[in-house]
Amino acid sequence: MAKQKEYDFSSGDFVVYPTHGVGKVIGIEKQTIAGHDLELFVITFDSERMTLRVPVTKASVSGLRKLSTRKVMDTAMLTLKGRARVKRTMWSRRAQEYEAKINSGDPVSIAEVVRDLHRNVGQPDQSFSERQIYESALDRLACELAAVEKIAVEMATEKLEAVLTKAA
Repeated sequence: MAKQKEYDFSSGDFVVYPTHGVGKVIGIEKQTIAGHDLELFVITFDSERMTLRVPVTKASVSGLRKLSTRKVMDTAMLTLKGRARVKRTMWSRRAQEYEAKINSGDPVSIAEVVRDLHRNVGQPDQSFSERQIYESALDRLACELAAVEKIAVEMATEKLEAVLTKAA
């Protein structure tokens, strides 16, 4: 693997780690762990008040990636406008599929979860776990949209909800 590829991220870059969402690279540090010298990306996640260290050599395997392009986010927004596709399988199986989509870190897959679990006025109430998964997916999508468009997360959330309400 070319050395250049490993250093795709530099201090100050926003990145997406699939299971945690949008974070900010605050630097690259060297540490000795179990007798091995490692270079680590140091990434902070403000929403989770967490700092993550990802070995530079494992960055691509872990799914760490740059923010989506505007084109990918536009595709995700289009996905929100589509018709909800709710399978008739047991909730536990669907919940696992939704969690896998959220943890994939792919904005279009996350948009599918948001679209499928969105409830409008007059529709039956969601269960607690449905609501949790919906909120998690909405937050993850809003954080990436906010970073891509350089707006506040609250504004991104409102934008997503407006698209969902219009689509209904």
